[in-house]
Amino acid sequence: MDQIKPRLINCFQTVFPDLGEVEIPLATQASLATWDSVSAIALVNVIEEEFGVPIDLEIIADLDSFERIHEYLAKQVPA
Repeated sequence: MDQIKPRLINCFQTVFPDLGEVEIPLATQASLATWDSVSAIALVNVIEEEFGVPIDLEIIADLDSFERIHEYLAKQVPA
């Protein structure tokens, strides 16, 4: 079972409390007006704290959707 997804959903709920749990896996930076540069940094900070994985600032722009962040964490977080 995917242990990353529910934890990542919680991270998104922390930064984007108005998003429903069903909407979060579909979230992209383009689809959320509130996902700006400030909230992107806040989201990275919450994810780093939750997963204990540092995220290089140079790749933040590439992590522009729930799906891409999930894929990144799947490669970084030990099973």
